[in-house]
Amino acid sequence: MEIPLYDSLDGQVALVTGATRGIGKRIADGLVDQGATVYAGARDTADIGNDDREAIELDVTVDANRVAAIDRISEEVGHLDILVNNAGVMDSRESLGEMPTETIEQTLSTNLHGPIHLTKQALDLLLPSPAPASSMSPPGSGRSPSHSPAECRPTGSQRRGSTDSRAILTANTAHRGCSQTRSVPAMFRPI
Repeated sequence: MEIPLYDSLDGQVALVTGATRGIGKRIADGLVDQGATVYAGARDTADIGNDDREAIELDVTVDANRVAAIDRISEEVGHLDILVNNAGVMDSRESLGEMPTETIEQTLSTNLHGPIHLTKQALDLLLPSPAPASSMSPPGSGRSPSHSPAECRPTGSQRRGSTDSRAILTANTAHRGCSQTRSVPAMFRPI
């Protein structure tokens, strides 16, 4: 299967969660620099200080927020080419034995369940794209057991950008009937 490579991301639409600071902001900046239309997800849209992206209210742990974000993108542009599940929490530095159960549940809800549900909810917009890319950081679920690795090609790493081996993302890729999780070179400049 041939995956197209792009010299720019003009015409591409991206959703980046946790886009207010740190890695999420840098990823959103890189996508904007490459010409993509970027929907910058944040729990508080006032935290999105750039006018060159669309601020979108998105708490990945809240189903209604996820649905509203995907519905808005569908209504406004009708497709989604890139989904970056960057939102994450690390609210405790305690050992697992000392960590409160509520902290574990919140961490799993934000870092694992929310991104998986968002990716699932975005599939109808992602899959019609010629080369849909969905990356998750922290790592996501596994490869679909009904497809061999040869049938699934990583798409996020194949867009033009840095291939510096120090810049690694764990990416979930979705492409017409299959999904795969693997570590790939990041598509943006290392931080």
